[in-house]
Amino acid sequence: MNNLISHSYLILLFPLLSFVINGLFLCFKHRKAAAILSTSLSGLGAIFAIFLVVQFFISGAKPLTAWEFEFLSFSGNLIATIGCLLDSLSAMMVLTVSLIAFVVHIYSIGYMQDDLSSGRFFALLSLFVFSMLGLVIATNIFQTFIFWELVGVSSYLLIGFWYNKPSAVAASKQAFILTRFADSFFLLGIILLSYIAKSFVFSDINSLRLENFAGQMISLGIIEIPTNDALVLSTLLIFIGGWGKSAMFPLHIWLPNAMEGPTPVSSIIHSATMVVAGVYLVARLFPLFAISGNVLEIVMIVGTITMLFAAIIACTQKDIKRILAYSTLSQLGYMMLALGSARLTDGSVHTLGYTAATFHIFTHAFFKCMLFLIAGALIHQVHTNDLEAMGGLRKKMPWTYAASLIACLAIAGIPPFSGFYSKDEILITAYQAGHPIIFACALFTSFLTAFYMFRLFFLAFHGKMRSAPKHPVHESLLMTLPILLLVIPTIFAGFSFKNIFHHFFTPENITAISHNIPDVSFIPPLAICCAVLGIIFSYILYASPKANLAKALDSDNRNTFYKTIYNKFYFDEIYYTFVRQFILGGLASFARFLEEKIIGSLVNFFSTIIHKAGSLVRSAHCGYIPFYIGVMILGVLFWYFASNLPLQGA
Repeated sequence: MNNLISHSYLILLFPLLSFVINGLFLCFKHRKAAAILSTSLSGLGAIFAIFLVVQFFISGAKPLTAWEFEFLSFSGNLIATIGCLLDSLSAMMVLTVSLIAFVVHIYSIGYMQDDLSSGRFFALLSLFVFSMLGLVIATNIFQTFIFWELVGVSSYLLIGFWYNKPSAVAASKQAFILTRFADSFFLLGIILLSYIAKSFVFSDINSLRLENFAGQMISLGIIEIPTNDALVLSTLLIFIGGWGKSAMFPLHIWLPNAMEGPTPVSSIIHSATMVVAGVYLVARLFPLFAISGNVLEIVMIVGTITMLFAAIIACTQKDIKRILAYSTLSQLGYMMLALGSARLTDGSVHTLGYTAATFHIFTHAFFKCMLFLIAGALIHQVHTNDLEAMGGLRKKMPWTYAASLIACLAIAGIPPFSGFYSKDEILITAYQAGHPIIFACALFTSFLTAFYMFRLFFLAFHGKMRSAPKHPVHESLLMTLPILLLVIPTIFAGFSFKNIFHHFFTPENITAISHNIPDVSFIPPLAICCAVLGIIFSYILYASPKANLAKALDSDNRNTFYKTIYNKFYFDEIYYTFVRQFILGGLASFARFLEEKIIGSLVNFFSTIIHKAGSLVRSAHCGYIPFYIGVMILGVLFWYFASNLPLQGA
């Protein structure tokens, strides 16, 4: 164990080496070598992660700092470091990110083989993995923010990978700008929190207690507020950073639009990396959130709205990747709901919400990654994202069909697949929190999840193909193998790891509450019934012999309510109108007026004066000796008469 810990720097070294070597030497002229190197180092990283995490849990999963060095000193007591924190949460994330990254690398070899820029793709993919691994092993919030921004940069480069495609460029800029907007609040929260805690270290931050600051005041520029209120404010600001990164409503529009990037990018972003970072941040600072007044309730409300909102939209979409994107939004909402629901109505905190959320991060990563890889395989064969053009692929892609069925059953919450165990614990958490409306929304979303996922499944694989493919449809080994590998954790990760999560995944400095817990034995069968009803309803509409697909897929002749959902409640249009008319037409125009008419005019005025003065000086240096003698005589006369003038009062 000690030997593995002493070499834990390899977690970051493997993807960093891949990025540097590919970026400098291989990506432009040696595409295949870049793919092989990146995949090999990713495989080594996954193997090392497995051994490290297994040994960590076998040894008792005691939190420890594997290595650490000073990065930046702000003062004698406030020092930012770069290090590797190993605890249950970071170990789980390292394992998940490493395994997902390796599978996506294998898949990308087949998916990107005809792309002339595939070498650059593998270099950027390695940078993305390096950034996410650096984020999850961070020992302090300053290190988290550094890698948080690196994740944003690498996602910007990957979403806009096909930079000659205007929609991809627009999507990458939208993702970057919206997440940077949220990150500005995150940075303010870090500054305020570190000023209060006198530390960036997570263990110090999570040890804070409101009673320790009773009666104390803190100065925020022109005002003073109680330190307790400042601590709550810093927690809320930090959550806004996670709000944007995990694309919670209403900062959600960038995530579906990010589907413009290559499908492997969509897969890794949605399963175990970028969008999960916000949930991970709340889980990492869970003790801080637990003491910060009603911030956890805000987390719960935002998660619930996002969960339900995204699931409703997913029921009407026709783009297979966008359906999965809204599905991810809904599942992230589930995770946030679980973390927020940990705060009971009497003010106490139950650890089940934390356990359920982290458990769902783990299980969701595998079946969501598999669903995106399946979507990519379908798109690769039929050359379209449109479900209306698919159908009848069951016999042509039997292995993909079987894997898709397993993944859909898992995300729908059907036992014994992994999603059943983690999603049920979220439902139990919501019920035990004493919020019946939140619980009802979560249960209804379970029905919607089963409906829209099997809508995708039936439209893609059943019936007859609704358009003629350009080439014969077949399964590619390099693309099918990773999908089949993900079937294993999708089936077994739920019941195999449930006890591990309950035993090891409890937040520090939080005492579990065991009193007044209501009976929840009815929730699993109720959730299964909701999921089965969703599947049946989807089958009747899209796969039964009496199903009228032409009518079911017709969005143009539907009522206004359906069209509103199909158009995503017009949020894209609202954002674009706001940006064009208020930001560009209002604030930007006013800023342009200040810059051009006022600041620019002043600059031009002074530059003109200086230019004229320079012209006069330049004209005086004419090289004409009589002119110089005349100026000298005038100067001497001026000095003589000026020096002999009587001073006033002399």
